[in-house]
Amino acid sequence: MPHSRSIAVAQTCPVAGDVQANLDEHVRLARLAATEGAEVVVFPELSLTGYELTLAADLAFSEGDPRLAPLLDVAAVQGITLIAGAPVRVGSSLHIGAFILFPDRTSGLYTKHHLGAFPPSAGCDSCDGTVPPAEATVFQPGEHDPLIRFGGNMAAVAICADIGRPAHAQRAADRNADTYLASMFVIPSDLEGEVSKLRRYAVHYGMMTALANFGGPSGGLRSAGRSAIWSATGELLVQLEASDSGVAVVTETLHHRRTRAVMVGH
Repeated sequence: MPHSRSIAVAQTCPVAGDVQANLDEHVRLARLAATEGAEVVVFPELSLTGYELTLAADLAFSEGDPRLAPLLDVAAVQGITLIAGAPVRVGSSLHIGAFILFPDRTSGLYTKHHLGAFPPSAGCDSCDGTVPPAEATVFQPGEHDPLIRFGGNMAAVAICADIGRPAHAQRAADRNADTYLASMFVIPSDLEGEVSKLRRYAVHYGMMTALANFGGPSGGLRSAGRSAIWSATGELLVQLEASDSGVAVVTETLHHRRTRAVMVGH
């Protein structure tokens, strides 16, 4: 490990379509992660709205959206980089995005490259028997793919179905990323498979990998929770519980590693 680093995953319980309530939870968890020493915090997929695909067009953010101001404020005050999920319009296209909010009050944008769809069996994991529409009926695949520099480290971002494409992780490694941050919505029946992918990428590419998931239902489906971080050798370092909000933080220095999991409810 060439440099020290401290990363966190934030597990949220989204309020369907209530951007203000979700922003408040982001600020709360970002502050908590900062008190634990985190430099970068990744939130789940579409964390600012919930996985509410039928509401996405009406709630869509723009680049530089003024609703991001509270997150830019906490990033600046706490000296921390935040990765928060939202539907976003780029030109005439609607994407699943991850806003990257830096301590200097600048921002970047990652857009999901590979759109997903819950399988028919997803109804077995649903709260109310409904299954969200296929993402491709609402969104366009994106191409924005910035890297995040923090300290002497480089992080790449992925959103959910992106991690199902090995070439995505390969591209991150080819660009010298040593950290792979996955913003996810994972239902219980899919958790084992998604965890296996992130562990495999950690081992194969020598990257610390992280999974940020919801700690409560969204879009009519239950979430598996269990947000987690793996070492660059594939060791599970820290993992949150299956439900409720919280943060998990891993801090590595040349001679020491500290892990911390904090559940705070909602």
